[in-house]
Amino acid sequence: MTPSEHAQLALLLEVAGTPKPGNVDRERDLPDLRFEHFLAGTVGAGEGLRSAADGAPVGEAFERAVEGMSRQSGGNTQFGALLLLVPLVRAAAADDLSPDGATRVVEDTTVEDAANFYRAFDHVDVFVGDPPEDADALDVRRGSDAVPAVRERELSLYDVLALGDDDDDVAAEWTGGFERTFWAADRLADFEGPASGRAARVYLELLAREPDTLVATKHGRKAAESVRVRAQEALEGGPAVVEAFAESLVADGINPGTTADVTAAALFVALARGEVSV
Repeated sequence: MTPSEHAQLALLLEVAGTPKPGNVDRERDLPDLRFEHFLAGTVGAGEGLRSAADGAPVGEAFERAVEGMSRQSGGNTQFGALLLLVPLVRAAAADDLSPDGATRVVEDTTVEDAANFYRAFDHVDVFVGDPPEDADALDVRRGSDAVPAVRERELSLYDVLALGDDDDDVAAEWTGGFERTFWAADRLADFEGPASGRAARVYLELLAREPDTLVATKHGRKAAESVRVRAQEALEGGPAVVEAFAESLVADGINPGTTADVTAAALFVALARGEVSV
């Protein structure tokens, strides 16, 4: 398989993992977001992922992937996952899929990459927190309207994500050598059995290790820490406890989506390295 095909397969395996507490999986839909939306989003993202593998600039490939992903009726399905996958695909296509290789890709991003990142927000609604102080002009919710401010300040895409890496795990992966992604890829390789089952297990391990930043943004840090503790209890308690945990998060409207994004990125790494196969 090509790097872009591995990326699409990673997205499919991530959503197929079950039970995946708080997220859509093959046995559980959310009220306004269904399994089929993720399948369609994965298909739509293909053109952008292929362009990343072919050497297109990171921002351009990401914006193209998001635009394609958005061509389904569920809204945002994989925005964060694509933000992780595009530079990883670029690194893999250059035979440099490693923390250092991925870091080289993101550190080489440009102002134009940042501009295309903002344009991606024109295609789909993404839940984000408030920007840092004195950065209202760079609020990603402004979409392409923020591009003049990006150009004026001469910010690369790496620079933009560094502004939010304390509050967003996807941004923290970009600026931190994709640490959680590669850790999770190693964990996927440690297990046996179907890839989707391994993904569900590693998702839960990730959720138990650190509070999910999407949960923290939507519901507060206390709620995110509570979810983390309950994930650890579910790991220790077995399948029935995991299932009950999954049902309770859906009932409470709590969606640890950032953890799912990192799981998708880890699946890509494990697939590309040949440590997971289907």
